[in-house]
Amino acid sequence: MRYAPMALAPSSAPTISTAAPARSYAGPMVLMTTLFFLFGAVTNFNDVLMPYLKDVCQLTDLQSSAVQSAFFGAYFLMSLPAGWVLKKLGYQRGIVVGLLVMAGGALLFIPAADSRAFALFLTALATLGAGITLLQVAANPYVSILGPARNAAARVSIVGVANNFGGALSPLVGGLVLFGGSVALKARLAALPLAERLAEESQLVKGPYIGLAVFLVLLAGLFFFLVKLPDIEGIPEEAAEEARPMAAGRTSALAFPHLVLGVAAIFVYVGVEVGLGSFLIRYGESQSIRQLSGFTQSLVQGLNVATNYALVLFGKEPSAIDTTVGFTKAVGAVLVSSYWFGSLVGRLLGIPLLLRFHNRVLLVAVCAAGTALVGASILSTGETALWLIVLCGLMNSIMWPVIFPLAITGLGSFTKQGSSYLIMAIVGGALIPPLMGWLATHGGGLRVAFVVPALCYLYLLFYAVSGYRVR
Repeated sequence: MRYAPMALAPSSAPTISTAAPARSYAGPMVLMTTLFFLFGAVTNFNDVLMPYLKDVCQLTDLQSSAVQSAFFGAYFLMSLPAGWVLKKLGYQRGIVVGLLVMAGGALLFIPAADSRAFALFLTALATLGAGITLLQVAANPYVSILGPARNAAARVSIVGVANNFGGALSPLVGGLVLFGGSVALKARLAALPLAERLAEESQLVKGPYIGLAVFLVLLAGLFFFLVKLPDIEGIPEEAAEEARPMAAGRTSALAFPHLVLGVAAIFVYVGVEVGLGSFLIRYGESQSIRQLSGFTQSLVQGLNVATNYALVLFGKEPSAIDTTVGFTKAVGAVLVSSYWFGSLVGRLLGIPLLLRFHNRVLLVAVCAAGTALVGASILSTGETALWLIVLCGLMNSIMWPVIFPLAITGLGSFTKQGSSYLIMAIVGGALIPPLMGWLATHGGGLRVAFVVPALCYLYLLFYAVSGYRVR
């Protein structure tokens, strides 16, 4: 599918005075953009939550990967039920329900922190994931259809920028909240018996999730009482006539090979993106870096100054990250944020590129680069290995906005069903990190585990070269 520039070609046809004015969807796009910011912030907070719970609940790498399994597993279990909910309630009320479900999941972190029970943390994460699934099933096809079909990838990229912005901020703030603190506080905690230290550290997670629950309830109230979203059933789809011949004689979205391969592509894309972010801190710890480069120290200190005062929102005093002792979890949180910030930069650069160039060619380029970066990281050591993985965030940036529209091309009346299958494929984020965790625990360490993302990028390269073709 090609995406032409937005300028209209001149026409020699006479002007029809009774023509209806073009409909504006700017307001709904702003609201959808807000939701995608929320998706990114909540999802990527898990990247710092995972090593935090590994310590607080005394887990192995494999056990800690259940954080992502619980969260992303909800996508698989809830995608089809979410479609039923949206059919019964409509998109707008479905969004309200999704926000309230998320708020309930956020509040479950209070008893989870008090009991330090990993199973309760997982229940809270699964509930959050269920709420986000309902919102995603509504929002992704909504954004794809909310305007000219030729600009679908650009629109998905716009909301993706908000998603990545939220995703870049939350690990940074989360790292300060969970791994920051004054030198005096750290010294006091270190002097406590293990059980007492873990009990006190488990309370640190309450503030972010209580704040999230309040925000979600307020946002649900806004959608319920003040906002009126247009019904996308009434939005004309430019590609509808073109899609009917392709859909003729097919009884299911799964009868389209390019959709089936696209589902697998979304599966491995989400898996590799989540897996790299989830294990970046642990990957850094495994490198035994005793001295950080000047560049890394400057980056950590600069971002620390820029964001430190966010701690005040959570009732904590601002404190500096110590970069003189080498790699720490707090330093790793900044690199995780940089990983997601790279995806944000890629989305910003990708919007004009997707409008100007064939999106599939761009997909081939980033998939090939991702494969090369992970392969080079496996063969490297120290900070070089870490920064090669951080750069993968830039490569991941345009994958979703290109793969999703390509996969639903030509589905016609099966578009909604196909979208549900694609959302279900987000379960890759639940399965690939545990596979990496298993390899790290039983198969030779994190360096071996990173072979999995390399293979994922290779499949994505296949999809970009051949698998996308409508048959």
